[in-house]
Amino acid sequence: MYKTIPTTAAGIGFLLCIAGCTNEEPAAEMAEQATGDAAEMAAAEAVAATDGGSATTGTPQFEVDPSWPMQLPNRWSLGQVSGIATDSQDNVWIIQRPRSLTEHEMGAAQNPPWHDCCVPAPSVIAFGPAGEVIQAWGGPTIDQETGEWVEPEDWPANEHGIFVDYQDNVWIAGNGMSDHVVLKFTPEGERLLRIGEWQTTMGSNDPQTLGRPADITVDPETHEVYIADGYLNRRVIVFDADTGEYKRHWGAFGNVPDDTVDTSEYLPDAEPLQVWHNPVHAVRIANDGLVYVADRMGNRIHVFNKDGSFVQEGRFAAWTIGGQGAAWDIEFSGDPQQQWLFAADGANKKVWILERDSLEVVGSFGHGGRQAGQFEWVHNVAGDSFGNLFTAEVNTGKRVQKWVPVGAQ
Repeated sequence: MYKTIPTTAAGIGFLLCIAGCTNEEPAAEMAEQATGDAAEMAAAEAVAATDGGSATTGTPQFEVDPSWPMQLPNRWSLGQVSGIATDSQDNVWIIQRPRSLTEHEMGAAQNPPWHDCCVPAPSVIAFGPAGEVIQAWGGPTIDQETGEWVEPEDWPANEHGIFVDYQDNVWIAGNGMSDHVVLKFTPEGERLLRIGEWQTTMGSNDPQTLGRPADITVDPETHEVYIADGYLNRRVIVFDADTGEYKRHWGAFGNVPDDTVDTSEYLPDAEPLQVWHNPVHAVRIANDGLVYVADRMGNRIHVFNKDGSFVQEGRFAAWTIGGQGAAWDIEFSGDPQQQWLFAADGANKKVWILERDSLEVVGSFGHGGRQAGQFEWVHNVAGDSFGNLFTAEVNTGKRVQKWVPVGAQ
């Protein structure tokens, strides 16, 4: 367990003054704002008294399993891990970005080899529950003779998001500048469906094209695929999961999406925008049929019925600025009622624990660092039927970690 250290208002105010206070009046205003932000941060840290759980009665606690996963075969090395999911057999699937490896991280792939380790792993990898690799396919490979990447046909330039549906089909997305597609595969990597068009996007109200989609989920009751769309568009869009036939779409609060609103700046004390910021980063469907959507830059989660009618908004870590946002991914606890919601937050380098009904923060786990049980940019979180959680990290994190439940506070 790691203790969190609250940030004081005075310390924040001092740093803000160093950054640009020019006279007494602005300094006072900035100190007042810092005091408010620090109070909110301190309240959240007080709730999450330790990184293994919280002070709220009944909140789950977790500790990292540093032995998981097992060592990768074939001298493989992971790049940024930009998606994680579990299947019906509790296997853990990841999607990672081989192109994000540095030359030194793939030194064995240079010509001549620079050193013994390593070479890029395939983009999609499945681990068994014990952490062994059981499946791997897809993505670019490196041509050792030329040092150039060999790009596969119909593969995103920047892998982003993975989901395994109730039939164990594997869905992936990409958020590269021309990656306006979602792809569906068999577990062995045979492509079954493409939704959207490469290099073609027509905005948030076009029913056929996507705009740098970020995430996917499939409804087992209706056999529909919901797409968080995304890094360019500002909506959730729904298609038939077999045919790709368009069904419906909506934006923030169930509104018609509006791409003309400037969402480039987030202000913690401003009224929440009536449109989503980019990216619309995650979408999940709970057992009771409610649809949860992460507005990453808006530091909020919106809840809907499946028809797009708005139910609820929950904001957390509202102080988070700097262009990253706090609402990165969504997962639910494994109990039938799914009492808890887990929200990955790469900016604050932790996973928040929320009461799903109220969307109130009751705890967190993890904090910034590079050791086991710490995070760089924690990008995704997924759970299995045993109550374990699995996290994926991008930027320079480039890893997956397993978190084991250790009871409740």
